Amino acid sequence: MPPVATARFAIGEVVRHRQFEFRGVIFDVDPVFANSDEWYEAIPEDVRPRKDQPFYHLLAENDESSYVAYVSQQNLVADDSEEPVDHPAINGLFDGYAAGRYTLKRTHRH
Repeated sequence: MPPVATARFAIGEVVRHRQFEFRGVIFDVDPVFANSDEWYEAIPEDVRPRKDQPFYHLLAENDESSYVAYVSQQNLVADDSEEPVDHPAINGLFDGYAAGRYTLKRTHRH
């Protein structure tokens, strides 16, 4: 059995993409790649991430819009701006924001 990768980031943390200009709050984590082959193969091969690492679901934002992103661990870094994320779905999943982190609503905890 292959080794299980350890998630570097947690639900509620604010992160930013290492290469592209967007940031977001993590709302779910897959221990390894769990999206479609079509999605994966659409990424240019020279920047395609490995599948054997955690992938994060983000409520993401850039200067133009808000959206949901699916990003590999290798492409994320902690966002130390301590600025909240401005995404319309935040209030549906999280209760509050303090010290650069969101608190997941009790109804969404496992």
